[in-house]
This record gives sequence, C-alpha cells and structure tokens, in this order.
Amino acid sequence: MTVLFALIVDAASQGAPGITPGPAFVNPRIVTGAAAMVTASVLLLLYVYRRRLFILWWISGWLLLSSSMFLAARPYANQKLGWMAYGGSQFLGILSALVFVIAADAYRHRPLLRREYGLVLLPVAIWFTLAPVALGTGVVFAPGHLLIAGALTAAGVAHLLLLRQVRMLGAALVGITLLVLAGVHVWVAAVVPRPDSLNATPAFFTIAVVILVTALGMQLMTFEDMTYELRRTNTRLESAQSDLRQLVITDSLTGCRNRRFFHEIIGRELQRHRRYSTPLSILFIDIDRFKVINDTLGHETGDKVLRQVAAFLLRNIREADYVFRWGGDEFLVLISCGEEEAERRGRQLQDAFAASPELSTLPLGVALSIGCVEIPSTARDVMPLVQTADERMYANKKRTR
Repeated sequence: MTVLFALIVDAASQGAPGITPGPAFVNPRIVTGAAAMVTASVLLLLYVYRRRLFILWWISGWLLLSSSMFLAARPYANQKLGWMAYGGSQFLGILSALVFVIAADAYRHRPLLRREYGLVLLPVAIWFTLAPVALGTGVVFAPGHLLIAGALTAAGVAHLLLLRQVRMLGAALVGITLLVLAGVHVWVAAVVPRPDSLNATPAFFTIAVVILVTALGMQLMTFEDMTYELRRTNTRLESAQSDLRQLVITDSLTGCRNRRFFHEIIGRELQRHRRYSTPLSILFIDIDRFKVINDTLGHETGDKVLRQVAAFLLRNIREADYVFRWGGDEFLVLISCGEEEAERRGRQLQDAFAASPELSTLPLGVALSIGCVEIPSTARDVMPLVQTADERMYANKKRTR
C-alpha cells in the first residue's frame, strides 16, 4: 500500500510549468481534475437509470473541468507549448461553467443552442490559446478566473431559480456550491499572482472539496426530480381517474347523474336515512309530449328538450339532493324531505318550468309531470317505491291532460 501511495504521489507531482515538484507535493490541479472525473462518473451511472437531459449537461461540465485541470497539470518540455496549454485550460474552464448554466435551463426545457454562441466563443478561444504564447500566461490568468467566476455565478443563480418551479433541496445545494466555486475563482484572480504560484494550492483543494459537495447536491436533485415526477404522474392519474369516474356516473347528454350512480349511492343514503331519521323522498319526473316531439321534429330537437329540462332541474334542485336521468325522457330526484313537502316542491317545479324563459324556445306542449313517494326508514329496496312514484307521475299526467 505504501509503494502504491508513493507511485500515486510521484505521478501527481508533475505540476504546471514553473512548479518544482517535491517528494511530498501533490499537484492540486490533478486532485481537482480527479474529483471532477469521479463526479462525472457517478452522474453517468445516474443517467443510466434516470435519462434526463440536464444530467448529460452536468456530466459534460465536469468532463470539461476535468480536462481543463489535467491539461494545465501535466509538464511540457516546450515552455511556449505549456503556456498555450494553460490558455486552453482556462478556456475549457470557462466552457465548463457555461455548460452548468445550460444544465439549469435544460431542467425546464430543451435548451436552444444558437450558432451565434459559437461565433462569440470562437474569438475567446483564439485569444486564450494564442495570447499566452506571445504575452505570457498572465494575460489569461486573472481574466480566465474572473470569466469562470461570472459563468459559475450565472449557473448558481439559474439553479437557485429552479426553486420557484420545484421545491428541491438538491437544486438549492447545487446553486450554493456553484456560487462558492465562483467565489474561490474570484479569490484566486485577486490574490494569487501567477498560475504556478503555490498560493493557489489551498484554492484548488477547496475547489476539489466543493466539487464533491456539488456532486451530492446533484445526486439529491436527481432523486428529488424523480420523486417530483412521480408525484406529478400520480396527480395526473388521480385526475384521470376522477374524470373517468365522472364519465361513468354522469349522463353525457344532460349532465345529470345516471342510473348507475343511483344504484351506487342509494344504499349509503338509506343508511344515513335510518341512522339520523332524516326524511327522504323520490320525485319521478316525465316530459310531456316528448315522444311526439321525437317522432315529428327529430332526435336533435328531442335532445335539446332533454338538455334544457335537465339544466332547469339542476338549477332548481338543492345541491344536497340528487338529480338522475332515469332513462329516455324520465328523471328521478332523490330529495331530503317528507312526502307532503315533496309534493309541494313538485308543484313548484311544474309552475316554475311553465313560467321559465326557456319554455318559449321549446316545442309547444312541453311540460313536466311529477309523481312522488316518501321512502320509509324501514325500506331495504327502493325499486318498488320508484315504481310507485312512476305510477303517481302517470296519474298526474292524466290529470293535467
């Protein structure tokens, strides 16, 4: 194990141009690059199970950062080549930070990458690659770290803004750590005099630690995103189930409850009727002359009559009561009152319908015939009572004729 550690230290001790390697010196750029590489590998495993575009952008950002660190860490026999490599390393660092901005955008929607972005970055790439050859690394050292800091700040803010869309602790952690990385780069630009200064060593080790914390935040955000999507899917399923249930228990033509729903809830209503001794009655309603209208004026006119009668009943029946389309031109109302009150309300419905404005738009002779019956507290089967209300409705129809 000691020999293996010595080999690792010896391999890592090859520093940036101008740094003299020692027996116990570990190049901080190699440590930082390794941390970025490990983070990219972990995220790649996450992407296998969670194929989301923003994870790919994260992986790309860490791979660019890792390449940036390794490019500046290796020794170069030619000084000019080493300076050029350092400039390229700085540019890769800028690209890495910009990719994290795109990653935050990719969480919400597919980012639009325009050709103009490449045209803007091209002169920056040329400057960072060629300027150090002529002017030395100083011309790209502080500007590079400041540009990286600016892009990381934008990336951190973009991740924090995701909190307005989804409440995820991972997004907050990623945003904060990216802002910390931006602060470290500002400190390097302000305090460290040149790229090969040993003063930069604590900063790069700090960056390596923050990278690992950012990786934890990204993993947490990925799992929270999965949980958030599961919640959204469950909400959509519940909504779809609710819509499906409404379709199952609602008459599509009139919007009233259908006969299936009556059989579903009548047992519960009878239990409540017995338990709380609340009166319960049935109103059986039929539309006069409906068959003649259907036969002479057609089904479209008949459907119009059904819809308008149903709308009238729904407006004039209390929300606590139920209106069912029983079949054809027949409606059934389950109403919480005794038989005497039910008869009075039935007459009120007939009078209100005869005076309603919509009657003038309906064929001549349309009216309501109503029969009612009270459900006794001992009732177990209401169908005989429905039949009684139906018979009383026909008696009412004959009287009105």
